[in-house]
Amino acid sequence: MSNGSLINYYEKNLRTIEHVNPKLYKKLLDPKSSPSQNNFFYDFIKSKEGELIPAIRDEKGNFRPLHSLVDPYREAKRLLDTIEDEAYLILLGLGAAYYAKEALNKNTVTSLLVIDFNLDSIKELLAKMDYSDLFRDKRFFLFIDPDEAELETHILSFYKPVLHGGINIIPLRSRTSASFDLELFNKATEKIKQSLDRVSADYSVQAHFGKRWFSNTIKNLIGMGEKAAPLLPDLKKKRAAVIAAGPSLSMQIDMLKQKRESFYIIASDTSLPCLLNEGIKPEIVISIDCQHISYYHFMQGLPKESLLFLDLASPPSFASYSENTFYFSGSHPLSSYICKNFFSFPLLDISGGNVTYAALSLAEMLGAEHIELYGADFSYPKGLSYARGAYIHSFFNKQQTRLKALEALYSSFLYRTPVEKIFHSEKYFHSEKIPHEINPVENWYYESSTLRSYRERLEEKSIAIKAEVIAVEGMGAPIRIAAKNKTEKKENNIPSFTPPSFSASSFLSDYHNKIKNLDINKLDNEDMDVFLSLLPSAAAIKRQNPKDNFEALFEKTKELCIKTIYRAINHSHIMEA
Repeated sequence: MSNGSLINYYEKNLRTIEHVNPKLYKKLLDPKSSPSQNNFFYDFIKSKEGELIPAIRDEKGNFRPLHSLVDPYREAKRLLDTIEDEAYLILLGLGAAYYAKEALNKNTVTSLLVIDFNLDSIKELLAKMDYSDLFRDKRFFLFIDPDEAELETHILSFYKPVLHGGINIIPLRSRTSASFDLELFNKATEKIKQSLDRVSADYSVQAHFGKRWFSNTIKNLIGMGEKAAPLLPDLKKKRAAVIAAGPSLSMQIDMLKQKRESFYIIASDTSLPCLLNEGIKPEIVISIDCQHISYYHFMQGLPKESLLFLDLASPPSFASYSENTFYFSGSHPLSSYICKNFFSFPLLDISGGNVTYAALSLAEMLGAEHIELYGADFSYPKGLSYARGAYIHSFFNKQQTRLKALEALYSSFLYRTPVEKIFHSEKYFHSEKIPHEINPVENWYYESSTLRSYRERLEEKSIAIKAEVIAVEGMGAPIRIAAKNKTEKKENNIPSFTPPSFSASSFLSDYHNKIKNLDINKLDNEDMDVFLSLLPSAAAIKRQNPKDNFEALFEKTKELCIKTIYRAINHSHIMEA
């Protein structure tokens, strides 16, 4: 092959990449990115059928072909025929793309992600072979040298279980086992699995609460009426205390009282009754749960001076607990759609999956420069679940009978998921302030995989934000926050708002019509936004109708959402009349 034709292949591939994968295009535009006339990673040989086969150099300098030397397409087809209904595929290693091309020949495959490493080796492939048709396929995406954060973000953003069903990871063995990139592929595989665990957990939550999220959000929009845009408190140059309801709060409460005047307290809804029992009135209470059972946290009332921050998908009745209610947008697709098309509610990071994480995010958003965490155990120290005063104690006291003892109720709660018993190193429990019923003989706690995940995400968040974060020592799983370079952290700007130019009823009427006219076979950018806003509801309906194909599932989802909006708007008109 002449040098001229070599460069032409490269330039043709590059022109196509420019339009479909700008980030990769930018990498390839590096002055050093022109393909070399010498092949350092690959040799190229012909198969028996005349197809070009890249052969990778091993650690001994020998070349190993990445595909069959007899019939690479037949090899790829045989492998892809083992894939049943998985619509999302991840291929590890690009090679000559025989696997990728065969995958895209399957009508059931709607998304294909290919991951490879070493940009110079990719240049050699792009210089020798024409990948332009592959790049133009909207289902195809090529990731070269992704870091772990990029990989996780991509999968969390684009893999939708309700759309794609299953997912399958297919390695190009000769490529992924190459010694010079073996560790990179292993790390990528591990990060993919971790990301899929998160997707699975999020999907499980959607399947349980998707319909409730939708209904609550629509009702909250109607319930807000024409209220003025909120003015958020400014915590810049202030110290904040984030209060969780772990058992350690009971032993930390005296310390909190002593420092009370120096703190702006942001309490999780679960910790509210614990604080009120001790005569502490928080400045802010935050709630993110969409379930009505959360009203137990508010049974003692909410101090008049306390601000209430609610997820837009919170139960509509919660707004009545406070005259100073602020709504924020979490991670729900419908909330994102509302912020884009109606009113820009404060966007709060609740990706940690629990209210303590959300409270830390709120302190960050409001500009706090120093944040202390109280009651953040993320475990069950000595088998205890919550601090004194938390709702669970009065709830179980009412539930107990002669046939269902109080201890049995606590045990069923504690062991509802598998837990691991972990022993502390010798360091706590020398304080006389520790309450009698909490002072353990041994220093240990129970930890579940979910609680461990919550803690790890909070640790990552604490390192990433500008504020100094200190976890007050407790009895539960230690929260480890590494030192950080404060000069690298960006200044946080408190959100401000422009009131919408039309009413919530008008917005919802328009949204209702867009859902009604939605055709999943013809989705433009605007339709896609509407479509994505319905996915959590679709996940909930899929849970109830697991055998439905997607077309039937989608029609049921449309019908449910249309009725929900119609009823909310008409109920509002009746109330106004």
